[in-house]
Amino acid sequence: MSMLSGIIENYTTADFLQDLALIGIAYGYITLTILIPVYLKKKDLVSKFVARKIVHLFAGLVVLIVPFFILPLHAVFIALTMTVVVFFSARDSSVKQLQDLYESIGEEAEERVGRLQGPFHYSISITLLITLFVLFAPDRLYFPICGILIMIVSDTLAPLVGRKYGKIKISPAYTGSQRTLEGSLTFLVSAFVLCFAAFSYFGLINSINQRALTLETIFLYSLLTAAVGTVIELFSPSTWDDLTVPIATTIFIYGLAMIT
Repeated sequence: MSMLSGIIENYTTADFLQDLALIGIAYGYITLTILIPVYLKKKDLVSKFVARKIVHLFAGLVVLIVPFFILPLHAVFIALTMTVVVFFSARDSSVKQLQDLYESIGEEAEERVGRLQGPFHYSISITLLITLFVLFAPDRLYFPICGILIMIVSDTLAPLVGRKYGKIKISPAYTGSQRTLEGSLTFLVSAFVLCFAAFSYFGLINSINQRALTLETIFLYSLLTAAVGTVIELFSPSTWDDLTVPIATTIFIYGLAMIT
């Protein structure tokens, strides 16, 4: 908190204008990543499954902008906005655009509740992790970024590979969806690559205002984060993995960093 207080005390008008430009970019990007898949689904150019995966894959990538904010509190409000929009996207929503979003990307498991349960967990995870690290560890934002990237990219690639190439079933019965060895290996490899890239960029190549990391530490963090994320995804119920995977992996690797 003391670090964040120091940023606020020295915050200038020029800093605000720079952050304002980033806010505009973030909201514009999120809007496009939601409206385009909805439009494609309404025109029957893509299936509901593909539309959902497009939103899942691209919308959350906005977290990559967070370390560039001079005052990262702005990122918290952006994440909260996304969470509110998803929460009110329901089958019986009085706002047509929010109803369209539900109809375009809602899946069978969510029909009982009539809400976007998975995307809501996705949004909650991003909001919770960004808020905690902005408030208490704004110089270590690469930890939540890695956890979120795994949820966004690895959790999208794994079922796609599993559906097409999966032969060996390894999913626990209670998860509500089929996992395969091929899908889990895809999750593991992609998670490692994502973490290595994020830790390297924000902690080594262009650390900006982030605490520097060594290459050896980056390799270790990436390997452990990917492995833990893969195990958690394997044993998480399908409608809850957007909550369990990013939060548990981030807590694990941050906790490891604190004791080593």
